[in-house]
Order: sequence, then structure tokens, then C-alpha cells
Amino acid sequence: MTRTDTRSVRVLRLGPRSVAALVLVSLVGLAAFTWPLFADADSAVTSHAGDAPWLFAALLPLLVAVVVATIADSGMDAKAVAMLGVLAAVGAALRPLGAGTGGLEPMFFLMVLSGRVLGPGFGFVLGAVTMFASALLTGGVGPWMPFQMLSMGWFTMGAGLLPGPDRVRGRAELLMLSAYGFVAAFAYGTIMNLQGWVLLQGLSSGISFQPGASLPENLVRFLAYVTATSLGWDLGRAVLTVVLTLTIGSTLLKALRRATRRANFEAQVTFEGPKKGLAGEAPHRTHVTNEPE
Repeated sequence: MTRTDTRSVRVLRLGPRSVAALVLVSLVGLAAFTWPLFADADSAVTSHAGDAPWLFAALLPLLVAVVVATIADSGMDAKAVAMLGVLAAVGAALRPLGAGTGGLEPMFFLMVLSGRVLGPGFGFVLGAVTMFASALLTGGVGPWMPFQMLSMGWFTMGAGLLPGPDRVRGRAELLMLSAYGFVAAFAYGTIMNLQGWVLLQGLSSGISFQPGASLPENLVRFLAYVTATSLGWDLGRAVLTVVLTLTIGSTLLKALRRATRRANFEAQVTFEGPKKGLAGEAPHRTHVTNEPE
């Protein structure tokens, strides 16, 4: 039998239902983050404070739809769901370790490597579920939670969209993941800043959100706000992600890939024809191959 080369195969494939669900929830999320920038000054809906409950109610079913679509397209079994729960629990437990310490959040390192191994569909689900579990663990449930779930889902999904392990391996893979983690850590912070920044409307400060102002004017204010308030915090998160990826990333990648094989994620099944021996025909043999370490 010739073994099937599965190095370029993602653990959870993006089928048509998964793609549709991810596109839908991403479009809704993008609109939720940005619509105050396009609202009129006299509009009653220029702040996330009033619409947060409605957005929360709308986003959660969409996130559930992503989970269901991913399971349906990939054929996940109980082992895969259990692995999702374990990784989400570990990520949720890591998040409080760096809370309030200059943005040092080790869970981002785990999300980068998990997204790399498990692919974009599973990565999005893992990121969103991890943030949800973290909010429950730390008491951080609030109107910001669905935005955090979306942002972390995008963050983890992006790692799964990087060039496959058949093209980048070894030290080059760690360098690529480090570069992605560094840039994506700033992107995560910037996206979440956009959610909170619109609450600072009507202030005389040059960095506050001004309802009804032109988009370029508000974008300049937003960039000034990010620079003045969170750049240092995002830098701490980015640097820690790089350091952990370069130091223990290789070990964790191997462990994650070994765990996915044992969970039979996208196992490639091939059959051998019957072989004749001294006692006659032997039964068909089934071989299962999976992504190598």
C-alpha cells in the first residue's frame, strides 16, 4: 500500500456550510464593530451601549451555527469535541495568569499554535469558545464578550490560514508563527479598541469618537486613541507570544499534532486487497494515516 501524503490536509476542512457560516458571522461582526462610524450625529444608535444586548443575542446563535456547520462538514466525533473542550479549558485557564500585567497573556500563544495545527474552521470555533469559557471563569461576562469571541475567533482562524506544513516546517514554521502572532496580537487589540472607543463620544478630547464626523476624521482620532491608550499593552502581548512560540512552540506543535492523530481527525482510510497465505485469503486490511508530526 502507498501511504497517502496528508501533510497539507487541515484537520477540520472548510466545507460549504462552514464557509457560509464563517462568512455570515464575520460580516455581522464587521458591521457590529464599524456601524457607529457611519451613523448620523442625531441618530439614536451611535453607541454600542444601547445595542449590546441585541448584538449579544444575535451573535451567539451565529457562533453556534459555525460550530454546527463545522461539525457537519468535518464529521467530528466525540473525541474531536472532547479535544475542543480540553483546549478551550486550557486557554481559559491561561488567560487570568497575565490579567493586568502589561498585556502578558499566554493564551494567545496557545491559540496561534492550535489554529496552525487544527485549521481555520476549528480554529475559529476554538478561539470563540475559549474566550466564552474565559469570561465565565473570570466573571468577565458583559456586552464586550461577543466582540471578544469574534476577535479571538478571527485571531485563531488566521493561524490556520497560513501556508500549510507541507510548505513550511521546522524553524521556518516557528518564525512564521511568531511573525503572525506578533502582528495579530496588535490587530486583536486594535479591533477590540474599536468596540470600546465609540463609547467615548462627545468628549472634547482629540481622541474621542465624534458621532456624525467624517470617516477619515474619526479614523485619525481612533489611531490617536490606540497610540495613547493601548499600544504598550498590545506590545507586551505580542512580545510574549513571540517568545513562547520560539522557545516551546516546537514541543507544543508536536504534542498537538500527536493528539489530533489519536483523535482521528480527518483520518485517511485506504484498503488493501486480499492477500493469500498458507491458510488461504487474509481479510482486508484497513490503514489509517494522518498528518505527520
